Amino acid sequence: MSGTIEVKNRKAGFEYHLLDTYECGMVLMGSEIKSIRNNGATIGEAFCQFVGDDLVVRGMQINPWGTNPHYVHEPKRDRKLLLHHKELDKLRRKLRDTGMTIVPVRLYIGANGYAKLEIALAKGKKTFDKRESLKAKDVKRDLDRMG
Repeated sequence: MSGTIEVKNRKAGFEYHLLDTYECGMVLMGSEIKSIRNNGATIGEAFCQFVGDDLVVRGMQINPWGTNPHYVHEPKRDRKLLLHHKELDKLRRKLRDTGMTIVPVRLYIGANGYAKLEIALAKGKKTFDKRESLKAKDVKRDLDRMG
């Protein structure tokens, strides 16, 4: 394996105020982890939602790996996230607040070889907040150019 595998959701920081972050595992099929290791995953459109007692990630695309038709997975299927019960209960309580959501921020392969998803409890930004973010980014870029 050459280098580290890391997929970031750049849109999340722009669209939301990220409050708390959590690291969680995922229930994956064999072909999905192989595809992630080949940089075949995107999390830009993904979001997390409770289905019953489980937290699942929806809209995360993991492209099919290989050409074997018997082991091809569905690219955008729901994938169960693995968190402790205390963390799940805390997230469930926080989601009752208005405007709160859970977004995936980063997908990576951990030190033990397992795929990990970093999720964040987030609150949606207003339009003027987004403009402020763009202004701050422009100022930072200008300062970096000068010095």
